[in-house]
Amino acid sequence: MRSSPARRCLLFLAMILQAQNVDRSRPPQTPDLPVFKLPPVFETRLANGLEVLLVEDRRFPLVTVRLGFHAGSKYDPAGLYGLSETTAALLTEGTTNRSARQTAEEAAEIGGAVRARSTADALVLEGNALAENLPKLLDLMSDVVRNPNFPEDEVQLRKQNRKQELLAQRSHADFLADEKITEVIFGPHPYAHQDPTLESIDRLDRAVLAGFRDRHLAPNNAVLILIGALPSEKEVLEIAGKFFGSWERKEVPAPPPARFPEPKRSLALIDRPGSVQADIRIGQLAVNRASPDYFPLLVGNTILGGATSSRLFMNIREKQGFAYDAHSSLQPLKDAGSLEVVTQVRNEALEAALGAVLDEMTGISRQNAAEEELVTVKNYLSGVFVIRLETQDGLASQLAAVKLMGLPLEYLEKYTARVRSVAPGQIQAVARKYISPEDAAVVVVGDASAIGRQLEKFGKATVEKAK
Repeated sequence: MRSSPARRCLLFLAMILQAQNVDRSRPPQTPDLPVFKLPPVFETRLANGLEVLLVEDRRFPLVTVRLGFHAGSKYDPAGLYGLSETTAALLTEGTTNRSARQTAEEAAEIGGAVRARSTADALVLEGNALAENLPKLLDLMSDVVRNPNFPEDEVQLRKQNRKQELLAQRSHADFLADEKITEVIFGPHPYAHQDPTLESIDRLDRAVLAGFRDRHLAPNNAVLILIGALPSEKEVLEIAGKFFGSWERKEVPAPPPARFPEPKRSLALIDRPGSVQADIRIGQLAVNRASPDYFPLLVGNTILGGATSSRLFMNIREKQGFAYDAHSSLQPLKDAGSLEVVTQVRNEALEAALGAVLDEMTGISRQNAAEEELVTVKNYLSGVFVIRLETQDGLASQLAAVKLMGLPLEYLEKYTARVRSVAPGQIQAVARKYISPEDAAVVVVGDASAIGRQLEKFGKATVEKAK
């Protein structure tokens, strides 16, 4: 039934009066996000030890698959840095049954793709396709991880390309700074070497790659995650069993001991003659996601430098104009983690900028965050987390991360509640432990002749030439 002109006029006037009563001097309150509810997850294991997770999602006629292994760069032997990374890169470049071209063409024919990547802790094969092609996708992924044969021409091409890429990376000051701070924070642990060297790339060959494959790519060292418009659980397990059930379990190597150096103040200058700016990293050993300190530190890091409204960004960039970028990042790994502050400043501003950054790090442990600042950060972290889980790809990645890091599935459901429960006093406590200038490693990459004297104000620096 249509409203009369008079009624529409009254409604319009009511809206005007209501708008006039709005206090526009204050931002609208953001309602609390609903707690994330994980969709039902069916968990089981095949007889060979392969862990399997199934999640139904019928919004789209698609399936997303993750096959993750405990086989990241921390398993690279000394002197063979980049072995896990290279193995992952070459998995799809040829098997005993398919060439690289056949693998790519078959993936395209089923409306999807298959690719692999390596992180510090894990090697993960990713696949997606139209739901009707799930058997063909699992057939392809099974072949890629069970039968890679690392063709000699593909190995040589990969080595050549990676060396050129590495040379290009090493021409950038930010890469040198990241490399050095990681080395200092993690010390003798393999986490200190997450990128290859030119020498280690030269040492990689088919035999070395096959050895890594045979040691680490095993069903009892893996988790298989399937999300999407799946058939019945019985059918999915039959398909999985067809392609992965005959895969033999094996003894797999133990991870390296989780031993790390005690954080201490240090100052390193990487001399890069001719640099017109200084790349700064300030870092410290932090925690993994299982630590009770993780969520307070996550919130504290975001307040310090984890968003464009953070203290570092607003002070170092917006207020003082020292840098275009100033941020901090918390990187949780399975056995530990790191917290790093990152910025780049013009040479003549180094002393003032570095002092301001250290002051911000000190300040977060001495003064409670304001209520509005805390609410804003918690809303931001909660919102970003929930958004990332909206897609099949995002949920699959998070489930793989949880499983490979040894966390319970409830970690995802409790994430936003744990973020919101962080109290100001907790932030101060963890800041004193993990955001402490007195215990932080400082790395600066720049022209020693232009910035050396400024750095002397902060202590005696070890100096080494950029490689």
